[in-house]
Amino acid sequence: MSKSVIMLSSLTKKFLMAFAGLFLVMFLPVHLGINLFILPLTENHVEIFKEAVHFMTTNPLIKVMEIVLFSALFLHMIFGVILWFENRQARPVGYKVSQKSKVYSPASRFMIHTGIMVFIFLVLHFINFYFVKLGLTSAPAGPNVAVDNHDFYNMALNLFSQPMYSILYVVLICGLGVHLHHAFQSAFQSLGLNHPIYTPVIKGVGLVYSIVITAGFISIPIFFMLQ
Repeated sequence: MSKSVIMLSSLTKKFLMAFAGLFLVMFLPVHLGINLFILPLTENHVEIFKEAVHFMTTNPLIKVMEIVLFSALFLHMIFGVILWFENRQARPVGYKVSQKSKVYSPASRFMIHTGIMVFIFLVLHFINFYFVKLGLTSAPAGPNVAVDNHDFYNMALNLFSQPMYSILYVVLICGLGVHLHHAFQSAFQSLGLNHPIYTPVIKGVGLVYSIVITAGFISIPIFFMLQ
């Protein structure tokens, strides 16, 4: 890691982490919208899902956005870890529980833990989908045969047909929801948008956003577990 990155001020790191995080926040609804067509929402849901996947994997503009997305994800994780270590070094002796509860919400105290949960989810997601597309890993085994490395529909069916995978998916997505709940409002604060009128609105939007994203993603494995 470059020494110049570590030597950046805490405010600069928070700004860059927040900016990258908000870019990721904008991507999640798009990803969720496509994933929901794994469910039988319409008669032609399979065709819609596959057409959306084809567009996302072949469009040149999406290829460029993919690089930006991965860069934002990398920066968000790196600055998040650096800031966590810096905060630990600045306060080696923990606060008392009574003091802690007044200053920090549970979501903020466990940001590093929920961040690790999100990282685990991303690793599994890449192994089961993105690396399959690149030909680096094999498609998930199951009753449905993937016709090629871009057949994410049958890959998803094979994964969600496994109860343990579905349960793990739900747990990790709930961790993402908790992470989003605090990160949404924290990002705007890091960008300097802290106002007695606007901040409560941002918190409310962040709460609704995190609930909708979490409920949307976990509805998919829950549907298959109930079949």
